Amino acid sequence: MAARKFQSETIRAFAPATVANVACGFDVFGMALEQPGDEVELTLNNSGEVRICAITGDNGLLPLEVHRNTAGVAITSLLRYLQENTGAEIILHKKLPSGSGMGSSASSAAAALVAANEALGNPLTRKDLIPFAMEAERVACGSAHADNVAPALLGGFVLVRDPAEPDLIEIPLPPDLYCVVVHPRTEIPTREARLALKQHVRLTDAVTQWANTAALIAGFFRQDYQLIARSLKDVVAEPVRSVFIPGFGSVREAALQAGALGCSISGSGPAIFALCKGSRCAENVAIEMQHAFLKAGLNSTPYISALPAPGASIITRTSD
Repeated sequence: MAARKFQSETIRAFAPATVANVACGFDVFGMALEQPGDEVELTLNNSGEVRICAITGDNGLLPLEVHRNTAGVAITSLLRYLQENTGAEIILHKKLPSGSGMGSSASSAAAALVAANEALGNPLTRKDLIPFAMEAERVACGSAHADNVAPALLGGFVLVRDPAEPDLIEIPLPPDLYCVVVHPRTEIPTREARLALKQHVRLTDAVTQWANTAALIAGFFRQDYQLIARSLKDVVAEPVRSVFIPGFGSVREAALQAGALGCSISGSGPAIFALCKGSRCAENVAIEMQHAFLKAGLNSTPYISALPAPGASIITRTSD
């Protein structure tokens, strides 16, 4: 297919941070946050080459090579699928810390895809974009999972029944639900966190996890906050990954004592999330979680989001 001729127009897009797993839903639950998130500036051109021109906010840690960067991989995969021979220039503004457990790699890929899709006239739906973001996740952590990229693109709370199709179910959330995420100043690479997991799960643990997973969804549909609280428990990934987070036990206990419905690891960590009923509870929980981290010797940054939160969006369109 011959390359289309593009006028010089720059699309700036935003994609939010996400909480994956949500305690009992390892690799199948994910939810979007209001803030923070990454931004991408994308300009299509007639060069036939995808280039990452600059990255800000990463302290020079992320690669500019297209095949090693999640934004670059996502765009390349999308253009190849659409048989577009156009080129693209990308500027990535990292506002999410890498290795935080808040979907940093997914946010970059989602923002890039939404910007490119917009520039191309939106030939695909948001759900159609998910496989390209999953390819980017494969580069980032060795696994093409959808529990971060799906909520980053779609917003809300997403159940990934089958990532291969992908088969996604958007779950309604009860009113007045808030999420607190506290990110300590330490890093756990996602690839290493996945390698630490056991390859086999005891039947008793599996049964407990299945019950909590089903009950959490029931709690959301029934708007039953007590059932939500009883179900936010992870007996599979959390026992293994929590040892990498200094003060995890005391931070979780502080959140629960302050009124949180439940508290667990956000993604692969080290960020920790808590679900709360009401904004005042969320504010108190954030303060107490920060204090607990400080006692463990770590400074931290809190984020509070009302739920459900929207997914990726276009910020601006500018023409030269």
